[in-house]
Amino acid sequence: MRIDILTVLPEMLESPLNCSILKRAQDKGLAEIVVHNLRDYTTNKHRKVDDYPFGGEAGMVMQVEPVDRAITHLKSQREYDEVIYTSPDGEVLSQPMANSLSLLNNIIILCGHYKGIDYRIREHLITREISIGDYVLTGGEMPAVVITDAVVRLIPGVIGDEQSALSDSFQDNLLAPPIYTRPSDYNGWKVPEILLSGHQAHIDQWRYDQAVERTRRLRPGLLDD
Repeated sequence: MRIDILTVLPEMLESPLNCSILKRAQDKGLAEIVVHNLRDYTTNKHRKVDDYPFGGEAGMVMQVEPVDRAITHLKSQREYDEVIYTSPDGEVLSQPMANSLSLLNNIIILCGHYKGIDYRIREHLITREISIGDYVLTGGEMPAVVITDAVVRLIPGVIGDEQSALSDSFQDNLLAPPIYTRPSDYNGWKVPEILLSGHQAHIDQWRYDQAVERTRRLRPGLLDD
């Protein structure tokens, strides 16, 4: 999978995209993540990519030209399955959405900034808008990292134990059950006996029951889905 990220602040993405699982995926050749500075695609001599909004509203707006030039350049090199815009009013990122995106080959993610982007970009260039929650951030760089992480970790071979990803919270609309490790008794805080029993069928049933109980208590809306 290849993910191209368009941003005005590439330095914000350097560290999170080159650590841990994301770095491992790139080192293995399972994912290619390329960050592009939108200022490289402007014709403005001062490398500006924003301007005042028509109608007098406060704030600055990302211009259509550099975004169009960047996307056109990328599309001249390969086909893209999705051109995603990180937006607070987009579809809320979910595990099923991450699952489906992980099956694609090439994705572009546009990071919004300032007051937002010229709406013509959304009308003519964007194929999907994704939000990571009902709140507003300074820019779309952190949502782009979240989307990238959620998607890349699902690519076969990225995580050593692929069953680990399949048992994550939300994979089956349930929160994950409690997990424990050694020691089994710490300061009198004991691991449930069932997990030490060695009876896998009983353990699996306990985990399922715990997942349902935690979901009902903490995120009951998931059970409605």
